[in-house]
Amino acid sequence: MNTLVFDIETVPDIAGGRRLYGLDGLDDAAAAEALFKLRRQETGGSDFIRHSLQRIVCISAVLRTRDGIKVWSLGDEGASEAEIIQRFFAGLERYTPTLVSWNGSGFDLPVLHYRALIHGVQAPAYWDQGEYNREAKFNNYLGRFHSRHIDVMDLLAGYQARAVQPLDQVATLLGFPGKMGMDGGQVWPTFLAGDLAAIRHYCETDVLNTYLVFLRFQFMRGQYDAAGLAAEFDLVKSTLAASEQPHLLAFLAAWQEASVQFPTQDPPLNLPIA
Repeated sequence: MNTLVFDIETVPDIAGGRRLYGLDGLDDAAAAEALFKLRRQETGGSDFIRHSLQRIVCISAVLRTRDGIKVWSLGDEGASEAEIIQRFFAGLERYTPTLVSWNGSGFDLPVLHYRALIHGVQAPAYWDQGEYNREAKFNNYLGRFHSRHIDVMDLLAGYQARAVQPLDQVATLLGFPGKMGMDGGQVWPTFLAGDLAAIRHYCETDVLNTYLVFLRFQFMRGQYDAAGLAAEFDLVKSTLAASEQPHLLAFLAAWQEASVQFPTQDPPLNLPIA
């Protein structure tokens, strides 16, 4: 079975905001500030913009197939939002993978839904709940308790909002690098500065953290034994080492350093149940 781990990065949809709220005459930075202010007024404090007004500027992925692992961001830096979204759903059609995310049910997928709707992107395999494939009635990407999409955060929290944890903290506790270079709050100013490459690199390291946490989760649920997990980690390390991309090499170096600093975080051996 193919596995596709994904993460998205977004910025305010300025064009949509102008249409909804009449923000003509404001430059992008000022229009965004107006959107944040309006949202704080709606919520009583939070400036987290509605999902439908989150413009996708990057989707990064780790694809695990029987041929190995690939880490990349969809499309080139000049790709439009519509093209990025189309590439994502085309990948699902091609590889029929298990989707893996961190908070994908609460953020990434709803954003993809609204933005695909806006851009007219078709995704029949993703939306199939048995209309085309009978098996999809019982296991599809949309069912919260199905396994075609595994939201690792949601599962670990027992589907309880009060128990959710940040990816950065969980990854760091497991001896993985955690956040590198920036965090989500810096994406918009970085985008305004025209540094989309930095956003893509950040997203790729974030999705690597998600994949490594997922591997540990798979070990916990018995999908790997200790040797199998070590083999998967070694495959990730060799893939990163061969990439020759500075941000991926930096991630590998940070991972190796964390492994030395926190050796007790290595997974335990499989022991028989007493």
